[in-house]
Amino acid sequence: MTTQVRRFPFGEPVRLDVHPLIAELRREEPVSRVELPYGGQGWLVTRHEDAKTVFADLRFSRAATVGRTDIPRLTPEPYLPDTLLTMDPPQHSRVRKLVAKAFTSRRVEQWHPRMQQIVDEHLDAIERSGAPADLVQDFALPLPVTVICEMLGVPPEQQPRFRDFTDAVLSTTAYSLEQIMSAGAALESYLAELIAERRRTPSDDLLGALVTAHDDEDRLSERELVELGITLLVAGHETTANQIANFIYVLLTNSEQWKLLRTRPELIPGAVEELLRHTPMGSAGAFTRLATEDVELSGVTVRAGESVIVNIQSANRDEAIFADPEELDLTRRSNPHLAFGHGVHHCPGARLARTELQVALGSLLRRFPSLRLAVPTEKIAWKTGLLVRGPKSLPVCW
Repeated sequence: MTTQVRRFPFGEPVRLDVHPLIAELRREEPVSRVELPYGGQGWLVTRHEDAKTVFADLRFSRAATVGRTDIPRLTPEPYLPDTLLTMDPPQHSRVRKLVAKAFTSRRVEQWHPRMQQIVDEHLDAIERSGAPADLVQDFALPLPVTVICEMLGVPPEQQPRFRDFTDAVLSTTAYSLEQIMSAGAALESYLAELIAERRRTPSDDLLGALVTAHDDEDRLSERELVELGITLLVAGHETTANQIANFIYVLLTNSEQWKLLRTRPELIPGAVEELLRHTPMGSAGAFTRLATEDVELSGVTVRAGESVIVNIQSANRDEAIFADPEELDLTRRSNPHLAFGHGVHHCPGARLARTELQVALGSLLRRFPSLRLAVPTEKIAWKTGLLVRGPKSLPVCW
């Protein structure tokens, strides 16, 4: 029997739609062979339980993929070493522990008033300027950018610098390899400047604490320090900014759901979880992992040395886990979604992102209860050629 090999992704994403082949594979061929744009073939995993296994089982390694051009992947550049995203324990555990205390429930709650202040300032500006407003540039982007920059200690006047390079770093096809490498080098240079400043003038922000961990406590190498700063800056704003805009788009194109939250704001925390489950943020799949031993997934033996890619949007719509998974149900109670991953690579900033999303949606509902799209949905332009999905702009009126 010859296993069919499909090209993956299955076409350029359309808005926030999930390709119909994903559901078909989840039902009939949950571990299937695919060929990615770079690096050749691997296994695509589409069921929730298999996804959890790949994320949590240390026999699936991220570190083993580093620097290899033969690893199937979405991006032209091979995976880089010494990043939190490409480490395995115990190295990963050592580095993650240094940042985890910045994202505890207590620390995130301490940031809540500042988040609310940032949101209110931008909503005030939107109200003064009048309709239409672009909720990407005027609202969704500024909140997570400002929060992560202030946590790390990036001065306000320098914040636009790193934003210019983020899209290139997250590129699949939108930028050339040369542009991606140039953006990565620029980010490294930028972080090196910030680190040098912390050494001249010590501070109690997150980057200052990481510099101390390197200089005084010898718990980070210089490269780990730089790469960790880049990861926190990029991951700390890009995903949340896109999901704020995506969530608003979903709610405004499902007017009954917007009305439900407007009349029952106590549902917002659970609604954020359901929106995280239902709204695809990634354009295709999670980072590739390499099997270091033979592992069985849904009756398929993944051999040692073979690569595995998890499709999170499929796992989050698994019929075996979620009732009516294709439906957006803002009152859903049981919601073990994998939007933030699972296992050792579960997003350390998940609490922060959840709080930002709740503050953003709650404030928008209170201030602009009659919010609506200012243009037909077909006029909204979407990002393409990137690892993340989201509208380029989101014109609204009220």
